[in-house]
Amino acid sequence: MYKSSVEYTNFRSNNIIRVNDKLLDLSQPKVMGIINCTPDSFYSDSQNILLKNSILKAEKFLKEGVNIIDIGGYSSRPGARDISIQEEIDRVLPLIEHLKSNHNCIISLDTFRSKVALAGLNNGIDIINDISGFEIDPEIINIVAKYKVPYILMHMKGTPQTMQNDTTYDNLFKEVYNYFSTKIDTLHQKNINDIIIDLGFGFAKTLDQNYFLLSKLELFKNLKTPILTGVSRKSMIYKLLNISPEEALNGTTVLNTIALLKETNILRVHDVKEAVATVKLVQKLNNVTI
Repeated sequence: MYKSSVEYTNFRSNNIIRVNDKLLDLSQPKVMGIINCTPDSFYSDSQNILLKNSILKAEKFLKEGVNIIDIGGYSSRPGARDISIQEEIDRVLPLIEHLKSNHNCIISLDTFRSKVALAGLNNGIDIINDISGFEIDPEIINIVAKYKVPYILMHMKGTPQTMQNDTTYDNLFKEVYNYFSTKIDTLHQKNINDIIIDLGFGFAKTLDQNYFLLSKLELFKNLKTPILTGVSRKSMIYKLLNISPEEALNGTTVLNTIALLKETNILRVHDVKEAVATVKLVQKLNNVTI
């Protein structure tokens, strides 16, 4: 998984990030497994408010070949209930502490709050995954800069409570591309260079807008950062097919395959085993020699 040990530098690459003191090569796509320490995820099997359930899921992911475990304590589904900072911390820290004590794995923390990020980083978190692009709590990037960890920059407008009320764009591609370009410049000014972008499928976007951005995914490689794609069991699949999130695994695999063919570097998923297999098959297609 890791390449060579390095010191912290201004090193930048389309496909490599520094995690702790090692380089993580993303030219071979990685799988990020989702663990929501919440009672209200849109996908019922992803509701893990009990610590024992979260531990079992994390250990299952590790056996299935997950590369990164993404832990979140704040539900970001449209219209989700707002919770206090302390409640979010209390939801995620026990799992973080268990995994760091018992397993050698990369953990990202899905939060847009600087105090939650700080609590996670003080307990060994490796990556910060911020759905708000430091819009909700700008202090979070100062924390990231201090701890010198990779930062996942997602596109969203508004908050989880309001985002689906703001899906109007004059030019969707241009606005999303410029959003990333501007924010990447800001992060570089903070000496944050290990940046991964996430187009934010399902966040402040209509169904058609989601598919339009997926069709243009490879063009975002011009930003010179790795790309994370998170479409797992989302409404852009189950609403189009008139099914439930529980029935959306096949559709997820199809869109993950498309994302890999369009040069995504990380798949963020609920179903690790299937995503690992998808990566292996697409890698074979891309690298076959006779």
